[in-house]
Amino acid sequence: MSSTRFQALSELHERKAVRNEIPGNRVSEYFGNNVFYYHKMREYLTDDAYDKLMECINSGARIDRQTADHVAAAMKEWSIQKGVTHYTHWFQPLTGTTAEKHDSFFKPLSDGRALEKFDGTMLVQQEPDASSFPSGGLRNTFEARGYTLWDPTSPAFIVGNTLCIPTIFISYTGHALDNKMPLLKALDSVDKAATAVCQYFDKEVNKVSVTLGWEQEYFLIDTSLHNARPDIAMTGRALFGARPAKGQQLEDHYFGSIPERVMAFMQDFEYESHLLGIPVTTRHNEVAPNQFELAPMFEEANLANDHNQLVMDVLAKTARKHNFHILLHEKPFEGVNGSGKHNNWALSTNTGVNLLKPGKNPKSNMQFLTFFVNTVAAIHENADVLRASIASVGNDHRLGANEAPPAIMSAFLGGHLSRMLDDLEKNIKAGKMTPEDKTDLKLNIGKLPQALLDNTDRNRTSPFAFTGNKFEFRAVGSSANCANAMIVLNTIVANRLIQFKKDVDVRINKGDDKDEAILKELQRLIKISKPIRFEGNGYGDEWVKEAAKRGLSNFKDTPSALKIWKNKDVHKMFEALNVLTHEEIHARYEIEVEAYVRKREIEARVTADIAVNHILPAAIDYQTKLIDNVIGLKEIFSAAESKNLSRTQTDLIKQISIEINALKDALDKMNTERTKAAKLDIEKQAEAFSNKIKPLMDAARDAADNLELITEDESWPLPKMRELLFTR
Repeated sequence: MSSTRFQALSELHERKAVRNEIPGNRVSEYFGNNVFYYHKMREYLTDDAYDKLMECINSGARIDRQTADHVAAAMKEWSIQKGVTHYTHWFQPLTGTTAEKHDSFFKPLSDGRALEKFDGTMLVQQEPDASSFPSGGLRNTFEARGYTLWDPTSPAFIVGNTLCIPTIFISYTGHALDNKMPLLKALDSVDKAATAVCQYFDKEVNKVSVTLGWEQEYFLIDTSLHNARPDIAMTGRALFGARPAKGQQLEDHYFGSIPERVMAFMQDFEYESHLLGIPVTTRHNEVAPNQFELAPMFEEANLANDHNQLVMDVLAKTARKHNFHILLHEKPFEGVNGSGKHNNWALSTNTGVNLLKPGKNPKSNMQFLTFFVNTVAAIHENADVLRASIASVGNDHRLGANEAPPAIMSAFLGGHLSRMLDDLEKNIKAGKMTPEDKTDLKLNIGKLPQALLDNTDRNRTSPFAFTGNKFEFRAVGSSANCANAMIVLNTIVANRLIQFKKDVDVRINKGDDKDEAILKELQRLIKISKPIRFEGNGYGDEWVKEAAKRGLSNFKDTPSALKIWKNKDVHKMFEALNVLTHEEIHARYEIEVEAYVRKREIEARVTADIAVNHILPAAIDYQTKLIDNVIGLKEIFSAAESKNLSRTQTDLIKQISIEINALKDALDKMNTERTKAAKLDIEKQAEAFSNKIKPLMDAARDAADNLELITEDESWPLPKMRELLFTR
């Protein structure tokens, strides 16, 4: 066994569960202790300053300098009492992760003394160097200036000795260079559009909020094994590795007993999360070996997204303390489940109504159907944009495999709701409705709550499924920023609701009463959006053929999925709703295509490095041992006897040579294609990596995995899949 692999396994078997002291067993005693929540603001702020702040948060108005100074002073006092020495504007650049630049409260004075300073200007705005963040051409290379601006709707929090202030990140020209700013705009857009539609049903509604409940899946592997796998360390996934005899086929890991060492990690992680006000409540084993899941309570979407970004960071930091490494890649291991981040999405009013939950009477159910049908119609009209929002290198490996939804966007509604929509489509008359027609329809609609009880299931093959009182967007990848999917989903729903109100008002102006106009418009939407509805198995070849007949797109890779961002109608929609400008959309397209190319390029280089420096030498060394054995047999036995006795060795020598040549041929072709691709523009490079280079990487893996199965275990240099998946 190679010394690196042997040392990694030896270290692993010496691990014991690290148990950190957690104060008390009541989460309520320490939940949110490191967050500057509103009740703490009230404690540190004057009544006038607090009221002004809350008014600005609720209305979206600009916060004046005096109020900002009051809030800054309160934040400083609170955080210094908790041992804080620095502050940072915490933001989400277009790298997909978070960023922060720490500044000290400490300021020297001219007389040799010092004081702690933090005022409203420092709270509201910072100027981090934007030159090294992706901008997609929104600024020139020599233009480094960028601004971070305080988001008062997401509370500040403490990590270590640093006060973290959630912010948006914009360029000198005001263009969004982050995910938070367009998310806030999308949430504002759907708020206004949904509130206007709610007025048909309840005049008391003056605000609609988006709620988001994400479910985070991840893998855990021991740190020593992670460090002994250059591919996992550099790319987040195993580029090589023969499948073990036992994977997940016995289904014995899912919801099984959590291993002691993993439980110690989870408890520590949950404690750290609760200090940050992240309402994590669920933990369990997932389907694949060494795969796990956590989930919080639903929250307002902007805050939920911030919390998910924080959770991924807390997961990584806590794992290191327990000698684990977190893998958030969507498909770190071939042959077992990948990891997703299911986004559970719903709309709620200021009156406490979930707009995607059936009510107790015909009126509330009419409201439910209005938002339900419009959401389905929005998915149908913008399925390609929704697909682009979850496109990534990692998700290309995951979509359509081992319980992940396929790349074809569809919506699962459940049998009862599908039948009800079909009935509505057929039964609403084209002409003027009689009172009897309306009464009959309303009575049928009024039966919805009883009939819906336990009538929807979670179709695990559906990218977008209705689950009783929310939609679950299952296609989002585990490493993704939820904001990408939420920006698109909320924008397309807002766009659909705006159009719905216009169309209903036109019907009303032509003489239909309100209920009649709404029902007829719903009937039209049900009919035209029918192709997106699918209740069957998304994994079957039959669905691929059926989807093509329905005119649904099937973008199997990121480069083809991203091209929708060049569509002029898509630009018009995002610009009309003030979510993204033409320049910002183009920039994001450029950034995502370039990220795809760079990540594939890293994978290709790591593939060649490991194959040449680890796998080929190991296989050749073992082949040399076999050759020496054959030569030895010839020296001891007669020619006829040695030939007969060395048949197995000779066959192995031949097999090794065949696989070595196959591996080397794949590497040579891959390197040739990489050289060609480097001369192309970025779009053509992406296509080359997807269509030519990745298949050659797969061919190299096949040959290497065959060599792993032939080569003696003692000589193999890399921790194997059985060790990565089944040792803790």
